[in-house]
Amino acid sequence: MARDEQLKERWELLVAKLSAQFADGEDLDLDGIIYLIGVQELGQVHRKFKKDEKLDLMHIAICRLLEPYGYYEFDYFDKEGWPHYKVKEQLPNLKAGEQSVLMKEAIVQYFLISEYIE
Repeated sequence: MARDEQLKERWELLVAKLSAQFADGEDLDLDGIIYLIGVQELGQVHRKFKKDEKLDLMHIAICRLLEPYGYYEFDYFDKEGWPHYKVKEQLPNLKAGEQSVLMKEAIVQYFLISEYIE
């Protein structure tokens, strides 16, 4: 199976599974899944977040997702338990479609490693 085809199948499976679990069956979009990963990485799943915290959660998720690609490196946890990352390499200038594919690939890998999907 072609790599793009496999990514597409795994992405659709992941969206369906996460949407059923967290969105009452309505399809989560890419940003919604990134937000969920941020909450997971912070580990404070049962609290409400303010708007600026939601953006911080998405930043945490993006750093965590792109860490295996060499763009970010975990640095430390602050006193509130929030993870901080440092930039190792600047992201290349990607077109919107290329960014989307990179993030979907990173998200699928994240959930494969955690064994949420196969």
